[in-house]
Amino acid sequence: MVNSRHGVDGLRAVAIASQAVGFILIIALETWLGDAARVWQGFTLAAMLVAASGVALVRRYRRNRQRRAMDERLRRAEESDP
Repeated sequence: MVNSRHGVDGLRAVAIASQAVGFILIIALETWLGDAARVWQGFTLAAMLVAASGVALVRRYRRNRQRRAMDERLRRAEESDP
């Protein structure tokens, strides 16, 4: 796991864990249900994609929020310089 300046990157941990659980569930469904697992595997894959998209959106939102904060700090610094 990658450490950020604030500790462990929680989004990365969520992304890795959700994908790992999804793949394990897909394999387990194949083992338990055989050919009847196809529909449930499709639902599992869809849930994995939704989770990955959610993590990507949260990461983008955080990055944009940090970028706006930095732009605001730079703007204020330029205004305060004589």
